[in-house]
Amino acid sequence: MKLSYFKHTAKALLLAFTMGLASSCTSDLDVTPIDPSVSTEFDQNAVFAKIYASMAITGQEGATGDADISGIDEGTSSFYRLVWNFNELPTDEALCSWTDAGIPEMNFMRWSSGHGQLEALYARLYFGITLCNHFLEKTSGASDAATVKQRAEARFMRALNYQYLLDFFGNVPFVESVTSALPAQIKRADLYAYVEKELLAAEADMYDALQAPYGRADKVAAQLLLSRLYLNAEIYTGTAQWAKAAEYAKKVMDSDYTLSTNYAELFMGNNGENANARKEIILPIRFDGTNSQTWGGALFLIASTHTAGMGSWGTTSGWSGNRGRQALASKFFSTGIVPAGLTNATTAAGDARALFCTYGEYTEGSSTKTFVSTLPINDVATFKEGVSIIKFSNAYSDGSSPKNSNFVDMDVPFLRKAEAYLTYAEALLRNGGSTADALAAVNTLRSRAGATPFTTLTLDRVLDEKAREFYFEAQRRTDLIRYGYFTTSNYLWDWKGGSQSGSSVSSIYNLLPLPASDLNANGNLVQNTGY
Repeated sequence: MKLSYFKHTAKALLLAFTMGLASSCTSDLDVTPIDPSVSTEFDQNAVFAKIYASMAITGQEGATGDADISGIDEGTSSFYRLVWNFNELPTDEALCSWTDAGIPEMNFMRWSSGHGQLEALYARLYFGITLCNHFLEKTSGASDAATVKQRAEARFMRALNYQYLLDFFGNVPFVESVTSALPAQIKRADLYAYVEKELLAAEADMYDALQAPYGRADKVAAQLLLSRLYLNAEIYTGTAQWAKAAEYAKKVMDSDYTLSTNYAELFMGNNGENANARKEIILPIRFDGTNSQTWGGALFLIASTHTAGMGSWGTTSGWSGNRGRQALASKFFSTGIVPAGLTNATTAAGDARALFCTYGEYTEGSSTKTFVSTLPINDVATFKEGVSIIKFSNAYSDGSSPKNSNFVDMDVPFLRKAEAYLTYAEALLRNGGSTADALAAVNTLRSRAGATPFTTLTLDRVLDEKAREFYFEAQRRTDLIRYGYFTTSNYLWDWKGGSQSGSSVSSIYNLLPLPASDLNANGNLVQNTGY
């Protein structure tokens, strides 16, 4: 796969944004399709809509056809699917049973600079940056209120893509314009400073909390992303920013967003229409089973974690792929084993977030069969060995029917308020702040889950609570690196490093390598240490 990030410049400049796609991104972004064969005129709303849509869809023709990223299965090229795989599969949370090329390398932290999904992740992030650069260039100097807000959001989205590059790859090529010139490489600390500057600048012109059309980022989204940036500042720059992490997390906590009273409803097919769930979701990646069909995104989350016998999950797709490791079970059960015979483990765990299944019955032909999941995992390729996750579902909380029998309506709750409570607690503890305030923040989430409140708090307890609240939500790798646990022997989990009992791996895997194909194309780049 040829991976100069300008590979898709022409596509970015000649967008054909169709599909009533805008309805899956934001209701106010309906646009007239552009035919690139007859028009090269800049359509501001179309390009703006595509900036958001590039987080959800993978090309120009529905689930397959005219893909944004070439050289890889189109569904796999999905923004969230790629981010999810590299943030979950190498960690103590997820393990994939598939043996497709590249999956075992992610399961066991064995990737190289030629890894196909790694190359696609890199290309996907730069594709998003190219879209934002193009939009910002074409709208430079515009001062009308609508454009000012769009430009602020485009800067936010560019910063978001760069923040993932900062986290995954470290020192990366840096571009702020659409050009054919080979970009220079920016140091990780300098990119951190750039992302911080852009988010702070964007925040000022973005919508106030809950005032943006659903699906568009507002000031609180910028504040949450800043709190995440500051929480990891020591990793990125060598200098901790715990006070800033706590400050911006507190802004999110004090915002008009509120926690949903029902954890499971955050991850159901109608979460975007459910007022109870929607009030917690600061920024969704929107999906619609009719208008935004893709084999990535929300369908990937739902289908890859399900198979027959795991109840009804609102789609005919069940791919028997991703399940939880025993280490995840141990966060909810002291034995490390989810009790047998459960269609839903929440009661046994005393925690509404333990959305696990160990038993179910289903009909196949004229026969009634049973689904049984077991621990420990002795065979990585056997999906039913592991923690079977029923967290994500296309079923509707009000009992109504999804729009499509296969493609899903569930919005990925990409940024949600609950994260701020755990960021606040960790930052306070690390900075010598109020233990009582940190404890209260964590117990707010435990109370929502119906779990017994903590009476004492440690950093490790916060990390475990982060797993309970956000497992399978594409954050775990970053958390483990921040704690010094990702590659070291300080914390071992099942199948870490490819060993059933777990083993440490080289510290080089705290960063992904720059793709070999881009190193070959750009002599300005220096590879990350060890690759």
